[in-house]
Amino acid sequence: MTGTVTGRTDHVVVVGAGLSGLSAALHLLGAGRRVTVVERDGGPGGRAGRLDAGGYRIDTGPTVLTMPAILDEALSAAGGSLAEQVELVPLSPAYRAAFADGSTLDVHSEPELMEEQVRRFAGEREVLGYRRLRRWMEDLYRVQMRSFIDANFDSPLDLLGADLARLAALGGFGRLGPKVASFLHDERLQRVFSFQSLYAGVGPGRALAAYAVIAYMDTVAGVHFPRGGMHTVARAMADTAAAAGARLRYGAGVGLLERGPSGRVTAVRTDAGERIGCDALVLTLDLPAAYRLLGRAPRRVARLRWAPSAFVLHAGTDRRWEQSAHHTLSFGRAWRSTFTELTRTGRLMSDPSLLITNPTVTDPSLAPPGRHLHYVLAPCPNLEQGPMDWHRIAPRYRDQVVAELERRGMDGFGDAIEYERLVTPADWQRSGLAAGTPFSAAHTLRQTGPFRPRNLVAGEENVVLAGCGTTPGVGVPTVLLSGKLAAARVTGVPRGRAGLSARAAATGGGR
Repeated sequence: MTGTVTGRTDHVVVVGAGLSGLSAALHLLGAGRRVTVVERDGGPGGRAGRLDAGGYRIDTGPTVLTMPAILDEALSAAGGSLAEQVELVPLSPAYRAAFADGSTLDVHSEPELMEEQVRRFAGEREVLGYRRLRRWMEDLYRVQMRSFIDANFDSPLDLLGADLARLAALGGFGRLGPKVASFLHDERLQRVFSFQSLYAGVGPGRALAAYAVIAYMDTVAGVHFPRGGMHTVARAMADTAAAAGARLRYGAGVGLLERGPSGRVTAVRTDAGERIGCDALVLTLDLPAAYRLLGRAPRRVARLRWAPSAFVLHAGTDRRWEQSAHHTLSFGRAWRSTFTELTRTGRLMSDPSLLITNPTVTDPSLAPPGRHLHYVLAPCPNLEQGPMDWHRIAPRYRDQVVAELERRGMDGFGDAIEYERLVTPADWQRSGLAAGTPFSAAHTLRQTGPFRPRNLVAGEENVVLAGCGTTPGVGVPTVLLSGKLAAARVTGVPRGRAGLSARAAATGGGR
């Protein structure tokens, strides 16, 4: 069994009502604990927030939902039901990939549809390679989920076991880019199955091949969209927690921790002075903020390396472009140099690859009648790697991104915008995120698995961390799992698959 908090755990305070905090709360409620969730914002969601402006309902955080069975597991723990509370729409295609040479590829999770697309796009030889790649990703997922993702670690020695040998035999400790290239010869297809490593903060040429598990979640398990927007997921989780007896305190940031004679945390103090007693504490703040609140520094030999950030343009328009799917990946000609700029030299992409999400394709209710919503994400360096004056450069970079979209076929995009909002690394930093990145610590080898900051804090008897900076890492499914794993540290659930059903494991769960 992995380590757990010591002493009584009857009443647990969870700081933060983002996805990880709500997941922790639901799993704790299911295990019979009393739970109070304390959130500085006026409602739930955290980074998965909602902006209502000009008749548009805008998701301010993640736009891609995969692995819905992990969400269902959290809701079910406290008596909820994903099927009854959230209307999920499977996206087909999951993505549309658009390349600089003018070619496009619709990415489907259904094998027959995807084989048909690959055959049309790149020929029969690549279909055979796709089949082999898909089988490899499925094997990789099964090995990693049961032993490395849905698992708490106390030491690197916890890795030792049959699944470590299986992961090594699958080539999981090689590099992602070359591994994908061993299956697919077409460089465009290689991009489709390797760009996901950027979510983990590492370019495909340097990322572990094990991170193909993210591509599995997108391209095999499938992408979904919750009708009403991604924020409805957080609302459903908060409603389920409240119905199960949780006390939800919004508009209450935590500024101080009280400790007993042994140093154990006995209460939190809100910024307004309210005292909330606790037996155990789950902190979902960004890592540096969590450590500051605890008055501690992480015990690490090397400084944490942060993932690249994102420049986001939220645009409400009076028209849409037929070539846009719900999610469109618009690749530039550059590839390897793009990752060098983002992760090494700290420069803006000279030939950007962009994620364009057009959620009103699926749910027109997110915009006024006859209007459309676009979310344009341009990866960019974090403020530590590329310390830029975003107040000064943001308007100019916005114009460059709009001009690039128009060059790539979205004619008149700039003139069609009637509402817009820009989000830059400086905005992420002002909201409390280290280095101005919403993607937290990069998943380098030294910051992965048991080498990632642990969710049990050394020297603390009854404090657990959750969120994308700790186990298991970045992404909606993994953040949900981080809450589950934090709850297991409180409740003493044994190491390993702390509850994800055999059915979900077999089918890929649902990212």
